[in-house]
Amino acid sequence: MKRRKQIYHKNFSLIIAFLILISISLVFALALGYNLTQKYIENEFASQKIDVLEQTVKPYNDLFQNKIPEISFYQGFLDSASAIKYLNTIFTKFPFVERAFFYDASISNHKITNGFKVNNFTINPKAVYQFGRNILPDSVVLFKDNNPNSLSMRTTDEFNKMAVKFTEFIESSDTSKTLSNDDIFNVFYSITPNRITYMNIPRQEELKIFKNLMFRNQPPSLFYEQDMLTFYLNPLRLQIKNTHPELYQHILIKPLVYESLDNEPEIISNDIPLPGAFSDYKLYFSSNKAFLVKEVNSRFLPIASGLLIVYGMLVLIAYVIFRNLNVNSKMFKLQHDFIDNLTHEFKTPVSVIKIAGNNISSASHLSNHERTHYGKILDEEADKLNYLMNRLLSFTQIENKAIKLKEERVELSVFCENIINTYKLKYPNFHLHYHLEKVEYYKTDPILLASIFQNLMDNAYKYSLPEKKELNITIQKVKKNIVFCFIDKGIGIPQKEIENIFEKFYRIQNQYNQQGSVGLGLALCKELVNFMNGSITVKSREGKGSEFIIELPYEN
Repeated sequence: MKRRKQIYHKNFSLIIAFLILISISLVFALALGYNLTQKYIENEFASQKIDVLEQTVKPYNDLFQNKIPEISFYQGFLDSASAIKYLNTIFTKFPFVERAFFYDASISNHKITNGFKVNNFTINPKAVYQFGRNILPDSVVLFKDNNPNSLSMRTTDEFNKMAVKFTEFIESSDTSKTLSNDDIFNVFYSITPNRITYMNIPRQEELKIFKNLMFRNQPPSLFYEQDMLTFYLNPLRLQIKNTHPELYQHILIKPLVYESLDNEPEIISNDIPLPGAFSDYKLYFSSNKAFLVKEVNSRFLPIASGLLIVYGMLVLIAYVIFRNLNVNSKMFKLQHDFIDNLTHEFKTPVSVIKIAGNNISSASHLSNHERTHYGKILDEEADKLNYLMNRLLSFTQIENKAIKLKEERVELSVFCENIINTYKLKYPNFHLHYHLEKVEYYKTDPILLASIFQNLMDNAYKYSLPEKKELNITIQKVKKNIVFCFIDKGIGIPQKEIENIFEKFYRIQNQYNQQGSVGLGLALCKELVNFMNGSITVKSREGKGSEFIIELPYEN
């Protein structure tokens, strides 16, 4: 009956399916990650404009909330000199303030030529000045009360608005209560496009006096100083703070009604109105899609890197599984070959011994020649079995660290002569030579060293052509090591097989290695060399021969 071939089943289709699945997942994850990153950038383009607005109008808020209220510190006693000193600090710090009107006013119950009057309460400008970056000296004074006919409606427009609000407040206010924030903002501020007007806030006692002036008949009162300033602002001189240059390629200040005539689909734009006195203008943001792609790519790169790392780990896992399957397949084949070869190695001498035994037992009488012949057969076959068992036992002992190194001083020339003479008796056609260089003695375990020699010599004889059965052994001391070189002229070892020849049970498939080997010779050599704290390497060329180099530590 035909023997059934044993096969190690490797299901690589699952690994291929796994690789296809994770590859598809990677592509999907990369596409999804890129799309989400793109959407996130678009959302940021729409939302981060608030941050740009806050930073851009921060100087305006500082002017409105901190610098303008400083006028009240003077309590109405500003004059043209102190006013220009105060305004110079504003012109220096806030470039968007182009000019300012200073109204030096007074409040009383006197008759007035120019101003505003309710009952006995009067408020009128004594002088009006304008200050600015490009104001000529002869244009600073717009009005003085010694020339009443020089006051124009355009000059007093803001003054009249503030005077009306202030007078209405005095008329209806409860002077026993402190001013609320709403009162201050509604009465003493006037915010119109590109303009802020501020009147200094009187003290509570002054407010009571002003109310009495309005509703009571009194002798002519004192003149109470009241200052008012109008600031003219240019929003185009605001310094734009692009806090997100990675999002916004261009940021411009445009009129609120501005609409871009450029309808290119490659341009993304957005806007946000400016606050307060700049409410007729807006910040206009625009970026080319190609510009935003750079930011999308920079933010997507860590995501892609993370996905690729995960993908690489999964591929590595697949590779490890694939490698383990291959290793297991090789191990299965090695073990299968080992069992076959071991069975053959044991079966052959056992069969010969059995045949010899049967011949001896069935013979009626044996001559001396026959007895000697059968005795030699039994002895040789028993030696083969003993050699095979000793090799297996030695390998197991070395792997389990069950042997100890028994060192003694070995004379290398005697050691080599004994081994070579033994092999010449066993293989008369085997040409063996040795050469010692700068070394005569070596402290080692002679039994283990002899085992290394025997395995390498067996290999050199077995894997050489009949006319090239030759081995040269060179022993030399190199630095702190002793080096043994075994150079044969055998069939050589293929380069792809060199890394495997020291594995146990591994056999190169060729015509010289079909039977009679269990794949333990070189593996045993490597284990012995490692046990003796050395190293073994090989150089080989097919058809030319091999060189095994063993380096062991040398101690005098």
